[in-house]
Amino acid sequence: MEKFFFLFEIIGTIAFAVSGAMTAIKKNMDIFGVSILGLTTAVGGGTLRDIVLGQTPPSMFRDPVYGIVAILVSVVIFIPAVRKVLMHNALLYERIMLWMDSAGLGIFTVIGIRTAVEQGEHGVFLLLFVGMITGVGGGVLRDLFSGSTPSIFVKHFYACASGAGAILCIVLLAPLGQTAATILGALTVFVLRLLAAHFRWSLPRAGGSKA
Repeated sequence: MEKFFFLFEIIGTIAFAVSGAMTAIKKNMDIFGVSILGLTTAVGGGTLRDIVLGQTPPSMFRDPVYGIVAILVSVVIFIPAVRKVLMHNALLYERIMLWMDSAGLGIFTVIGIRTAVEQGEHGVFLLLFVGMITGVGGGVLRDLFSGSTPSIFVKHFYACASGAGAILCIVLLAPLGQTAATILGALTVFVLRLLAAHFRWSLPRAGGSKA
């Protein structure tokens, strides 16, 4: 089962690294900037989670495999031939970003909850908060570092999708166990993000407009 969760987290790391690297390329960053933004997006949420849970140093420093994978993925995205395929039209760029960001958000939301549970934490509010901060943290740092308004505040109830998946995961932990709860929670976040983008669901804004 540990192998499953390790693979699950690697998939999330790759997905978020791709979204971070593609954002950096769109902002015309050099290879160092692309690597840093890919790394930050992939491990930023987990680092914030570990700080909240009192795990120091954060897991990215104790087990560097995730950081290494994120940097390698970012370098691959920077290769000219790969860049040309991924960035040659706006529609393809937006679709890849949506799918990668949604996958990373779903996976890391439930991984955050699992990490907290493994440390003996059972408070619902803490699990919800840790799950959401793990899910959205990397994307927030990506957006801030690239000079954009974080998606959590403006885009298709980004954080709400994470929260819905987190709640479902927490509710299902006892009756179904970690594996089923994790998969269903992550899938919920992923599907909600895709539906929100397709139907342009969003929360009310201060000016009364919608994303």
